Amino acid sequence: MPPITPMLAKSVSIIPDGPGFLFEPKFDGFRCLVFRDGPEIELASRNERTLTRYFPELLDPLRERLPARCVVDTEIVVAGARGLDFDLLAQRIHPAASRVDRLARETPATVIAFDLLCLGDDDLRSHPLSDRRSALEGCFHAGSSVPVILAPATRDRDIALDWFTRFEGAGLDGVVAKRLDLPYRAGERVMLKVKHERTAECVVAGYRVHKDGLGVGSLLLGLHDDAGALHHVGVATGFTATQRRQLLAEIAPLLEGALDAHPWAGWAEPDASGRMPGGQSRWTGDRDLSWEPVRAERVVEVAFTQLQGWRLRHSARFVRWRPDREPASCRYDQLDVALPAELTDLFRLSG
Repeated sequence: MPPITPMLAKSVSIIPDGPGFLFEPKFDGFRCLVFRDGPEIELASRNERTLTRYFPELLDPLRERLPARCVVDTEIVVAGARGLDFDLLAQRIHPAASRVDRLARETPATVIAFDLLCLGDDDLRSHPLSDRRSALEGCFHAGSSVPVILAPATRDRDIALDWFTRFEGAGLDGVVAKRLDLPYRAGERVMLKVKHERTAECVVAGYRVHKDGLGVGSLLLGLHDDAGALHHVGVATGFTATQRRQLLAEIAPLLEGALDAHPWAGWAEPDASGRMPGGQSRWTGDRDLSWEPVRAERVVEVAFTQLQGWRLRHSARFVRWRPDREPASCRYDQLDVALPAELTDLFRLSG
């Protein structure tokens, strides 16, 4: 019975080599433990919160595809026009039942099963992954089909390397590696994840003060489109206390006259939809998102893991200042986004 804390992964820089590993694509979605007891289905998030009411379209397919009593570790994803789309998925978490029902029809979700914790009266968590995977595959004897899919898996590192490269454009984060002798260790970071990391040169056009008030908490990053407009694409964060003070000293000369002809000066006023870019939303809660503009004259190199549309999916990591680059040279075309792989091709691997 819920709650059960899911097993977690820690980041490594390369896909591990040697025998004894099972590799899976790393899907960009909501981690979800599926509990089934006869007709009852409960979807629980990584933080042990219920997701059941937000994905009504999954309940009947799960009843059809899963054993009558089981607990399955899964990822919930939503596919858009160019692959897995986390923005569409995030929109599914909405308090209004009418909107939940509409989005269930317009942007239906898929659940991808990759581990089996319990089956009938048997608690499988102490069993090795190799046994749990075999039991999970036995639950999908009729093959996989949307919206309930068995996750692709391989023991071949070369295939995992191919997935890592080929499916990046379809919205996958990277590859997860698990030891075949691994029991299910709830709440522990014992799986390994290898995520994409690339670099980009971005214009620094503002910053947010750290919550301690003593330095830079995040740098606001911009890239130019083909027409020369500077778009906010994300932030760089994760600075040490020393770095926060150093960054504040670095950008201090850019504060004078910062709003004069600043490309984001309009952020001070709500847009036509009544919302301010970068402003409060139900995702940001009560966090202080006020920002300080700087003259958009400095370029910084940052490392990032993934794009979502034309912005950074997660906060970027500061690498270094680039005094050799002009702000006008910081354009979207440097990102070299991988072409999306067909999701149907990816899912067919699990059939």
